Amino acid sequence: MLLTIAAIVFLLLLSAFFSAAETSLTVASRPAMHQLEQKGSWRARLVNRLNARQGRLISSILIANNLVNIMASALATSALIALFGEAGVAYATAVMTVLIVIFGEIFPKSYALRHADRVALNFAPIMRPIVRFLSPLTWMTDHIVRGTMRLFGVRLNPDEAIIPSSEELRGAIELHKGEDEVIQQERAMLRSVLDLSQVEVGEIMVHRRTVVRINADDAPAAILEQVLANPHTRLPLWRGEPDNIVGVVHVRDILKALREAGGQATALDIESLASPPWFVPETTTLLDQLHAFRARHEHFALVIDEYGSLLGVVTLEDIIEEIVGDIADEFDVARPGLRTQSDGSFIVDGHYTIRDLNRHMNWRLPDDQASTVAGLVLHAARRIPEVGQAFRFHGLRFEILRRQRHQITSIRITPPAEPEAGASEDEETG
Repeated sequence: MLLTIAAIVFLLLLSAFFSAAETSLTVASRPAMHQLEQKGSWRARLVNRLNARQGRLISSILIANNLVNIMASALATSALIALFGEAGVAYATAVMTVLIVIFGEIFPKSYALRHADRVALNFAPIMRPIVRFLSPLTWMTDHIVRGTMRLFGVRLNPDEAIIPSSEELRGAIELHKGEDEVIQQERAMLRSVLDLSQVEVGEIMVHRRTVVRINADDAPAAILEQVLANPHTRLPLWRGEPDNIVGVVHVRDILKALREAGGQATALDIESLASPPWFVPETTTLLDQLHAFRARHEHFALVIDEYGSLLGVVTLEDIIEEIVGDIADEFDVARPGLRTQSDGSFIVDGHYTIRDLNRHMNWRLPDDQASTVAGLVLHAARRIPEVGQAFRFHGLRFEILRRQRHQITSIRITPPAEPEAGASEDEETG
């Protein structure tokens, strides 16, 4: 009897070991393990190797854990039947259920969850030979499971991640909690990096309406005055009509040519100094455009629509600002666009982008149908609203303050007094 009890205790310890190994190895921080491996930790390398084939790891642990639990239950049942007869089955079931649930599952998994990295590093050297030893049985059970799933029309792809890596990163970013302004900025920057492949240049470009353009037919002296009066270093050059861009001139090239001409502006040939214009589609993603800027060693591109019409310009600085936020220098023209009011509301310019608003306010307003706050209101209202009209959607109240012709130029946004859930219902007031 003592030998049987000792065997049951030993099997329960094995059950606890496998339960803790399963939790720790699957929950252990992958970035931390990768960093430790880079520093030369062989234990971290084992953890990464095991997780690289996580399906085989989990199958091996489940097989081993169920094996020891069944063996422990069988020994307990045999011993209690010998003592109490047929009633021993009920006693064994009750006792082993309590022991396995508490000491074989809850306790080891709770501990491993709290100390996942440390437990994983300690258990990985033991689990590696166990996984190898059980690999034939794991391979057989894996094929049986896949064959059974195929009968129900389900095909399992071993190389397909259950959770996309980008979504896993987004989840990790959201877990980076804290109300400190620095932490909020870090979260916004990390989110923006992941969004580069989803945001198009048409959403962040400087609209053609506000792009400063130089007429190539103007006198060189007049062009020089325009260039020196403008804070930008690169300016589109047009001929015939403002949208007919024939080149992009750089202030540095003009000043260099002016020095070579002895300061005589009339001797300048501005068009010969301009570089060929580079046109990109508005549907180009920021990630692709960033790679294109690096490949071409350029910082400036003209954005066109599907018909070839000029929509605006995009620069390398625009893309960088999407990641780190606004970069202002001594030459930038102040355009706040967002002003906090004493009553808790916000006055927002119509051209203010939804992405910037979400970044500053930590909101989740959709930007798939419109890129500016005015566009969002127009999309939600389904018409051009009048000054004084107010709408409630996405949990916020939007009041039209100013309008120039058909363009909304100023909006008051009032958050709810308390957080509201859902909020897709529209409410209009005159």
